[in-house]
Amino acid sequence: MRILIATAGSRGDVAPYTGLGAALRQAGHEVALAATEGFAPAAESAGLDFAPMPADHRSHGDVQHKRDLLRAASTFMTDIGGGIADVVTEGTDLLLLSTTTAPLGWHLTEALRIPSLGVYLQPTAPTGDFAPTVTGARSLGRPGNRALGRFALRMADRVYEPAVKRLRARLLLPPLTAARMRRQQDEAARPVLHGFSTALVPSPSDWSPHLTVTGAWWPHLDPSAQLPTEVEDFLTAGPRPVLIGFGSMAAGEGERLSEIAVRALRQAGLRGILQSGSAGLAAGGDDILTVGDVPHALLFPRLAAVVHHAGAGTTAAALRAGIPSVAVPVAADQPFWAARLAAIGAAPTPIPFRSLTAQRLADSLTTAVRESSYARAAQAAAQHMATEEGAEAVVRAVRRLER
Repeated sequence: MRILIATAGSRGDVAPYTGLGAALRQAGHEVALAATEGFAPAAESAGLDFAPMPADHRSHGDVQHKRDLLRAASTFMTDIGGGIADVVTEGTDLLLLSTTTAPLGWHLTEALRIPSLGVYLQPTAPTGDFAPTVTGARSLGRPGNRALGRFALRMADRVYEPAVKRLRARLLLPPLTAARMRRQQDEAARPVLHGFSTALVPSPSDWSPHLTVTGAWWPHLDPSAQLPTEVEDFLTAGPRPVLIGFGSMAAGEGERLSEIAVRALRQAGLRGILQSGSAGLAAGGDDILTVGDVPHALLFPRLAAVVHHAGAGTTAAALRAGIPSVAVPVAADQPFWAARLAAIGAAPTPIPFRSLTAQRLADSLTTAVRESSYARAAQAAAQHMATEEGAEAVVRAVRRLER
């Protein structure tokens, strides 16, 4: 079967699909990853074909206001719609659609008469168990959570509407709103598999059977991969360090965050590794090392704790390694994942990004590293995650479609 995985966004939105694609390829399928150009090396390293899409979530500016954010998101989705239409061909047998690409990919499945599966990294269907991931962490009770979940979907429909209108015109399809297409998918009970762990978010008790949680999908890692020599040397030179990094978040704030990180580490008496990321963190010294991209699967098990922005991928990687987190959520679904870490006892109370100070970070680091309950909770989650099937569950779902 010729499978195209279509996703969009930052590294955390794309990297898990390299491991998922590798598992599908090992099961005998031809697999291509459609994403923005910068992810071509990651796809090729996993043995996947690569289909570049022109859209780039970084190209619409650093928006500060909600109206500007919605406008930028709508423009990005229009770019994504055109990109998917460019890369999906009639030779594609199956589309695997991420949270971001599904509301557009559904229209391609209609036009080309090919099946699709949802492969989401976040829970999006309304549930009474918790509030929508995009609204933060505060529960409004079961009826309130469900109502807010429906409202969040309607807001997403508005973001996608211009892109849907343009895409359907390009595909010579009759007009259909984003909301109506979403309802059609729900009514048809189209399968959606979710790549996060039930150790972090149990499968919602009120979800329909076509919505399943498989466990996390992990970025592909070459079996021969090793940590850089300077990282290995630093790790063996003293006690376990703490990693501090914000992934694709906080661009332009590297100087402020680096100063906070260094002061916090010194106050807490800890060695540290700063991961530069989009923020551009950097510092030096005998007790601090600055690194670029380093595989989480190799580095995290060697750490005492990790300070991060609570993106879904980094959150899962910290738990998989069985180490405590200090979550500093910045935007989007990050407050949700940060709250889940705290709820299971694997992290202290999250520090909102705009409230981050050296003192607060030092206090949270001291708590996370010195109080053993946080490590025990993270290790319990790691043991649970090791029992989940993750990518293998998606392979089986694809196999069922072949029958």
